[in-house]
Amino acid sequence: MASRLVRLSRRPISALFYARSCGAVRQFSHQIFPAGSDSMKPSRQQVKLLPNSSPYQIWSRTFSSENADEVEAVVPFMGESITDGTLATFLKKPGDRVEADEPIAQIETDKVTMDVNSPESGVIVKFIAEEGDTVTPGTKIAVISKSAAPASDTHVAPSEEKSEKPIPEKPAEEPKPAKTEKPIPKVEKPKPASPAPPPMHKASASEPQLPPKDRERRVPMPRLRKRVATRLKDSQNTFALLTTFNEVDMTNLMKLRADYKDEFQKKHGVKLGLMSGFVKGAVSALQNQPVVNAVIDGDDIIYRDYVDISIAVGTPKGLVVPVLRNVENMGFADIEKNINALAMKANNGTISIDEMAGGTFTISNGGVYGSLLSTPIINPPQSAILGMHSIVPRAMVYEGSITSRPMMYLALTYDHRLIDGREAVFFLRRIKDIVEDPRRLLLDI
Repeated sequence: MASRLVRLSRRPISALFYARSCGAVRQFSHQIFPAGSDSMKPSRQQVKLLPNSSPYQIWSRTFSSENADEVEAVVPFMGESITDGTLATFLKKPGDRVEADEPIAQIETDKVTMDVNSPESGVIVKFIAEEGDTVTPGTKIAVISKSAAPASDTHVAPSEEKSEKPIPEKPAEEPKPAKTEKPIPKVEKPKPASPAPPPMHKASASEPQLPPKDRERRVPMPRLRKRVATRLKDSQNTFALLTTFNEVDMTNLMKLRADYKDEFQKKHGVKLGLMSGFVKGAVSALQNQPVVNAVIDGDDIIYRDYVDISIAVGTPKGLVVPVLRNVENMGFADIEKNINALAMKANNGTISIDEMAGGTFTISNGGVYGSLLSTPIINPPQSAILGMHSIVPRAMVYEGSITSRPMMYLALTYDHRLIDGREAVFFLRRIKDIVEDPRRLLLDI
């Protein structure tokens, strides 16, 4: 048995999860066995159990309470690289009616915000955890009754009756003797309480005046913001950051978009944007300068023969970077569809961890917010990042005459430990050439 476990630890593992019944108690169980992929998502379908002669051990954890009428909502699996999260907020209250798989709470992790769903339809009896608690996969957060009735508003009636009872009481005659108390405060009015403030003004002349504390707010930093802050600071501390700039004439790419946007949307069902042109230009530049697509790993350099481009997306909860996979095999329509789908998921908070993992190069478009120029920070473990900016009409010399042209500044921040200035300039120049003349993509020149 020991030798089997040793051999098992050296093989790729896969996890099987299933629900098994034993009277009124249901359990959420899993078994480790070699060869396959792992998945922590609970499945409602029936799965055939392994025979008793299976040499592998079974681990189980409670999925519902001992009471057959009550079930417990637990924190789901968060991902291989995430061990815990923060219970950000409850979406329901005790007494609310919920349906099966309806979100009742949100867990905030280092990368994404995920929902905790109700395992069954019923009424929330109570919450076991509190907002702000650190939770791990399998932590119980709520108890749900399958037969209880939702809380009704009939309890409001007796409270109203109680509020009406003090109204008919007649203590109105008592204020009359209170009139005799009025002359007492009148006697106190001549007390000179005003001399106290003058010395305060004299003290403020020598001491700095600090803003009052009641005008400040202290709130806990979200986990996503903590993670972003840590990664960006690690990037500054690890990489030898250097930024090179160039400017791009957007006339031809904007004309291409204006001429074919209607036909493009009619055929592909998605709008033709400018981002796809820069993504195609980045792919060509990465293929011409493979070192920009590489990364340092200890004493080695890892060259990637594929292109996965991360697109930085700003959301109300923070910055997320979804990844376009194998972009070298995509056309303009595929790029636009994938960017729109990932951006929508990011803004809705439904993007998964797998959709943000990896990436060999990042594009950040600060121009959508009006940024004219910036120096972006590398997203580890990548080696470079491209910064796009706003399009501004400027006076340029074109074919011997001064004319107004739509111009954009480009910024490439790279790890100077791996990438020399020559490669960085050639990389940025390649993007400039393709954006200014998209026909180069067709001719591969």
